[in-house]
Amino acid sequence: MSTKDFIEKDYYKVLGVPKDATEAEIKKAYRKLAREFHPDANKGNARAEERFKEISEANDVLGDPKKRKEYDEARALFGNGGFRPGPGAAGGSFNFDLGDLFGGGAQGGGFGGGLGDVFGGLFNRGGAAGTRTQPRRGQDVESEVTLSFTEAIEGATVPLRMSSQAPCKACSGTGDKNGTPSVCPTCVGTGQVARGSGGGFSLTDPCPDCKGRGLIAEHPCLECKGSGRAKSSRTMQVRIPAGVTDGQRIRLRGKGAPGERGGPAGDLYVVVHVGEHPVFGRKGDNLTVTVPVTFAEAALGGEVRVPTLGGPAVTLKLPPGTPNGRTMRARGKGAVRKDGTRGDLLVTVEVRVPTDLSGKARDALEAYREATAGEDPRAELFEAAKGA
Repeated sequence: MSTKDFIEKDYYKVLGVPKDATEAEIKKAYRKLAREFHPDANKGNARAEERFKEISEANDVLGDPKKRKEYDEARALFGNGGFRPGPGAAGGSFNFDLGDLFGGGAQGGGFGGGLGDVFGGLFNRGGAAGTRTQPRRGQDVESEVTLSFTEAIEGATVPLRMSSQAPCKACSGTGDKNGTPSVCPTCVGTGQVARGSGGGFSLTDPCPDCKGRGLIAEHPCLECKGSGRAKSSRTMQVRIPAGVTDGQRIRLRGKGAPGERGGPAGDLYVVVHVGEHPVFGRKGDNLTVTVPVTFAEAALGGEVRVPTLGGPAVTLKLPPGTPNGRTMRARGKGAVRKDGTRGDLLVTVEVRVPTDLSGKARDALEAYREATAGEDPRAELFEAAKGA
């Protein structure tokens, strides 16, 4: 079925249904007419056979919601099939013919331009024009951003300046300074050229002459040198989610380079770099902190105040006899997870040895040493060394 037939034939009239007929009404009408004009019931009747073909063709279009929508849009666009044959045809009334309108007609064997471009995009019925008018997605863009440790944990909105390719403003993206590019003769507007790969198969590559655009600028735009694309810089506010890690790559849909011919924009990929914090570290969803305690606190136990990131301090209970390097946990004081909950704060104890003692403190330690003179903390070490 040609595009001309697709426009000129009134399939609703063929099936005898109104234009607002439901799918059920179309199906019912088709079945009734198909039984009436089926070749098996009309052997030798050429007119019935031709009528059956028309009915089947009409049902193929109107019975498919997508094809029906395309058909209705095309007929609305071109006057409900109100084309008339050109001069020399019976009943001709207009001084043009559909071959000229579609850009090639019967002699050209296809659509070489003109409104063929419209039909190629509307019906996606192949051919050079169909490929040429397809929307083209914009390129993906990658950028980098550096956050402070706190911003990475809590999330932040940061200004991001990016450069990408966008339609050239000087030529409106056509590549031609007059705004009238021509169809590329190499790929005939498809933007692709075929190359053989052996075994009867062929592969396609972007056309080397038009760089995949399907169009050639006879008068190249001075700004974009005929490419139709120009470098564009813009600053946008980007929301970085809470809990990102150093080196993480975030995808922001539709924030990349603009598309061509109504195509969607590409995506923006942001690589995050996170600075260090003077107090806190990170281990997965947990934050880490090292807290110094005195010898007396470690030996006798007590309560220790611990700072948190961006919040009030918490108090942890230190058990008597806490060794150096023991890690305790403050729940819910860590980094934000994807589900909105938080990890924990891992608190590592560091027993501080005093370097400057007052006389009273020194006397107390001397007394402690005398009281524990019989204890050898290294005895087990030597025993283990002998056993090894």
